[in-house]
Amino acid sequence: MRTLLNIIWLVLSGFWMAIGYAIAGIICFILIVTIPFGIASFRIAMFALWPFGNTVVRRADAGAGSCVGNVIWVVVAGWWLALGHLVTGIALCITIIGIPFGIANFKLIPVSLLPLGREIVPTHDTRTFTVE
Repeated sequence: MRTLLNIIWLVLSGFWMAIGYAIAGIICFILIVTIPFGIASFRIAMFALWPFGNTVVRRADAGAGSCVGNVIWVVVAGWWLALGHLVTGIALCITIIGIPFGIANFKLIPVSLLPLGREIVPTHDTRTFTVE
């Protein structure tokens, strides 16, 4: 079932959102100082392609650096990626078939705003992590 959901997701919004994250990652790599944000952006792009069967958890070892980095990320790219998820989620919720995918888009907003200090893990591995 996850495979079917991921394929439908890819067609409806996953591909376009992954492109947005890839563009943000490329911009972060060009700016050199923001390379860690680019790495996080590419990691989330893969999650945006295939979100079903994975979840985002808070890393226990994330510290103040992640907090400061998240503030910078929100200013550089996070707000417009979150806006993309919001608009796409609303558009998908217009149809009955798209409602689960719209809700999945809304669930991606927190990680698009605050990606540092988070880890993407398979759903069955969440027992050792704190789920957000």
